[in-house]
This record gives sequence, structure tokens and C-alpha cells, in this order.
Amino acid sequence: MPTEERPQNAVKHWPECNDVYDFLEQIRLRPSMWLPGGSLHHLQAMLLGYQVATSVHSVNEPFNFWAFSQWLGKRLYGDSASYDWAADIDRNTPDGSTPVEEFFRLLDAYRSETVREEAPGTVRLPGIEYMSNTFVTLFWRQRLLNQAVQRLEDCDFRVVRLAAGQWSTEQDMHRAIAAALQFPDYYGHNLAALNDCLGDVACYGPYDDSTDGTGLVLTFTDYDRFAAACPQAAQAVLDIIADQARHAAVLQRRLICLVHSNDPDIQFDPVGAMPVMWNSDEWLDANRRG
Repeated sequence: MPTEERPQNAVKHWPECNDVYDFLEQIRLRPSMWLPGGSLHHLQAMLLGYQVATSVHSVNEPFNFWAFSQWLGKRLYGDSASYDWAADIDRNTPDGSTPVEEFFRLLDAYRSETVREEAPGTVRLPGIEYMSNTFVTLFWRQRLLNQAVQRLEDCDFRVVRLAAGQWSTEQDMHRAIAAALQFPDYYGHNLAALNDCLGDVACYGPYDDSTDGTGLVLTFTDYDRFAAACPQAAQAVLDIIADQARHAAVLQRRLICLVHSNDPDIQFDPVGAMPVMWNSDEWLDANRRG
């Protein structure tokens, strides 16, 4: 049931979903595959399991299950939370509709009202998930990196992509970064010069031409290969980026670094006095296997 506010999404496999809303869209597109007999109780059980999993693994999800049940209770009965919302929707499904269709109609209404309520006083800082702990975030699955980059580009970040797997020497790295960020001709091709020139770019531009003043994203693919060839330089580069990103943040500018590694066990020493962490989808070791 696509609406003007919510365009029809494409069918995809569940591991490609970004969050619970994305997962629910797949159920909306193919309800007979996910919900035997069109039973909302199957959906309720799945969402309960989803909620437990996100709580156990400390995953921050945009869907507040408790808030939705409270909203639904008020919508259906005008008072308290709806603890068995599947049965409640079943009982209140109007003629000409189905419980599944009614659930998604209510879900769309909940999302629409929530957005309107949060809009006046809520400031959502784009890219904050990659800045809250450190400014450097690791990725193993390139699919997740691509999704993160797309979200940041959609928020008007400028993304500079660097193929670190092609660097066999420190000089290869310097040449690539200098060209990508248009460092001046006097760039010294050493780590001290990288720190100076990256600081100029991070803190003063001109990388950021967007009206919202969003920021710059550096992405490194196959960084494990560069780390194997030049371990000290690979560590130093991330340290310099994290340090300059912190300086940029003081000036209300944003520099984010997303690092792809083919090695799921790669580790770096803390950078910018902060540890280099895996992204939230791959934070558990088990999520970087298979």
C-alpha cells in the first residue's frame, strides 16, 4: 500500500535491510511469504524477538516498540498501551480491509505523527553515529560501507573515496591523498605534512560547499592491505584523521573516516586518544564471520 509520503520499495533479501522499518517494508511487499495465513500474531512474535535481540546486543534502532504500543492503545481505545496489539487490530479491522493491511496503515500513521511531533524541537545531527565514539569506523562487509556512504551522501556530505589496497608504500598513500584532497604543490609527502594539510582541509575547507555545512567523509577500501605493507603509516594516518576531525568539530565542521578491511580481526591502537571501533552492525565478532 504505497503512499505519496512512502514510495514503493524494492524487494530484497532480509540481510540487506538497514533497520526494522526496512524489514517491515519487505513484509508489506510480500506478506504471504512472511505471515502464514496473514496472521498478525506471527508478526508480533517476530517483532518481539527483534526487540529482544536489539536490547541484548545494545543496538540502537529507530523504532520505539513501547511508544508504538502506547500510541496504538490510545488510537484504538483512547487510553493505555495495547499489550496484545495483534489481537486488538484483529478486532478493530474494518470491513474491506485485512488485519495486515490495517497494521501497516496504523504504522504509517504512527510514523507520520511521530515525525511531526519530533520535528519542532529535534535536531538530528547527520553522521553522528560515526562521530559519537571516534571519528574512524571500521567496516568488514563492503555492502554496509556502501550503505553508510549512501546515507551520508543523501545528507549532503562530500565523500572522497580512496583505494588503500593499491598502496604498497607510504609514498603511494601520500600521492593518493594529496591528489584526492587537492593539497598544495608544496606538500611534503610525509606524515607531518599530512597532519598540517589535512588540518587545513578539515578545519577551513574548501571541501564543504553545501548550504547545511555538512562535512567531509574519507573512505578507505582494502585498508588491511596497506596496514600489512606499512603498519606504522597505516596507524599514523588514522591517528592524524581522528585528531584533525576533533579539531574540526570544535569549529563546527565535520570530518568522518570510514575504513573497510578484508580482515575481520584487524585491530588498531587508539587514534586521537580514542579506540578504533567496528560499526554497530559488525561490532560482535560473530557478525564478521561467514
